[in-house]
Amino acid sequence: MRAQQVTSGANAGGTGGRSPGASTAAGGPGGRPPGTGTAQTPTERTAGLLVRQAEACAALASPLYAGLLRHAADDLLAGGPTAAVLEGHLSDPGRSALALRMLGGVHALVLTGRAGELAAFYPSAGGSADAGPGAELAWPAMRRALADQVEWVRAWLERPPQTNEVGRGAALVGALCHIVAEADLPVRLVEIGASAGLNLRADLFRISGPGVAYGDESSPVQMAGGWLGQAPPVRWIDVVARTGGDLTPIDPLSADGELRLTAYVWPDQAERLRRLRGAIELAARIPAELRAEPASATVARAGLEPGCWTVLWHSIMHQYLDAEQAVAVDAGVAALAAAATAKARFAHVSLEFIKGTADTPVELVTWPGGASRRLGTAPPHGIPVTWS
Repeated sequence: MRAQQVTSGANAGGTGGRSPGASTAAGGPGGRPPGTGTAQTPTERTAGLLVRQAEACAALASPLYAGLLRHAADDLLAGGPTAAVLEGHLSDPGRSALALRMLGGVHALVLTGRAGELAAFYPSAGGSADAGPGAELAWPAMRRALADQVEWVRAWLERPPQTNEVGRGAALVGALCHIVAEADLPVRLVEIGASAGLNLRADLFRISGPGVAYGDESSPVQMAGGWLGQAPPVRWIDVVARTGGDLTPIDPLSADGELRLTAYVWPDQAERLRRLRGAIELAARIPAELRAEPASATVARAGLEPGCWTVLWHSIMHQYLDAEQAVAVDAGVAALAAAATAKARFAHVSLEFIKGTADTPVELVTWPGGASRRLGTAPPHGIPVTWS
């Protein structure tokens, strides 16, 4: 198989792909459904995207966000505060994950104490109040937060959602085990679309599953049940270099960086939040280089080193690449593949959506030789990985 291609777009920064659980299908929530022959207005189209994202949130176990987004869609159609917040963004492409940008801004309000009423419903801020069926009890508080903080939330619409999803590190670690089993060499780890670079420390995570465990039991990042199926061949992974690039990298050790990362975690998903906080703790201990640059530049500077694996990794970030970047990244991967030798090896690991399907496979290609393997699949948030 040829080098894995990054064929459709990523910002090379942020969550990319369909942002975790994002849906880009068009259609309105009771407005004009697709296929009726009647064009939708931009408002109806955007309300439809909010509903599609609500469905994705429900499927990924966030009933709070699922309910809030359905109410927000109705509020948008009614010309309420949601309409004021989203004004000027109704023609944004579906891949921009507008709903998640808005929700990130609202979550940041909660986390910074600017939406105390809503915080009562957000477990991430210590809230424990019942949001009610379809979040009907929480929605009035969110509606007031949108009305009171229009400009704050609008500022978050300009940022790509960057969860730096730590759960995806489970896929990377399994792939690294396969790589080291092929040739027991140190690893130079390179990530494009790295966000805050948290998964550049994935080798230090603790991941377990039926009959298998990887990593230090005392790791601050714990993924019990993170691996299912035919487990990878667990190996000691010696990472000797950690580097990544992103158009808008986040410093996870800064107050603003931690807020941004936390705000994009769905507030009723405590395990994701724990993983994030544990990964930030690791980042404080283990340095990694992170540059503000396009994906092609990260690939171009990766190079190969004798006596090492150079491993290029990316996850759920394809759709942010424009056509020029996609071609440049493909060319960079091909150049590294052509230069690989038995003494200076190269591997390409990806966790990306397959266009037109719900698949998110863990794929690995190694050089020299170009051996290609689909190792397993994982949900957008990363775990559990089901290994083939």
